[in-house]
Amino acid sequence: MSRFLFLLIPLILAASLSAAHAQEASVAFGTIRQDTKLPVEVTADDLKVDQSTGTAVFSGNVVIGQGEMRLSATRVLVIYRADQDGIARLEATGGVTLVSGPDAAEAQRADYNIDDGTIVMSGNVLLAQGKSALSADKMTVRLSDGTAEMSGRVRTVLQTGGAN
Repeated sequence: MSRFLFLLIPLILAASLSAAHAQEASVAFGTIRQDTKLPVEVTADDLKVDQSTGTAVFSGNVVIGQGEMRLSATRVLVIYRADQDGIARLEATGGVTLVSGPDAAEAQRADYNIDDGTIVMSGNVLLAQGKSALSADKMTVRLSDGTAEMSGRVRTVLQTGGAN
């Protein structure tokens, strides 16, 4: 028995150390690939446009839709391309929620780069997928393939699927 424990203790320690140092996780996000060339529809309570900086600020109950994806926030800064040919980036702050298919994520901030098709959510990120949930400091969603990478103190509770 003591020989069995002698062999088992290093395995347990190695497993717990690798779990404690896990700072990154890749997950699926949404059920579709998002076409970033689709039009972006924005609704909000207020809009302020600054022609000199090429920006617009939507505030109050902001909801952004693009295809099947929805993003809501308190405030969204829209940064236009230098040539005035469309939107380059969106910066959402204040109670940000991103929904794609059955998946939903919440964070304090989300930066959507239209050209490379990524959304970086940061600040107390919480991703809900069915009965499972993951939390992290940051989540990067790649809309082209519907995947996400979570980093910085990733935490989850895994459902076993069985009655315990």
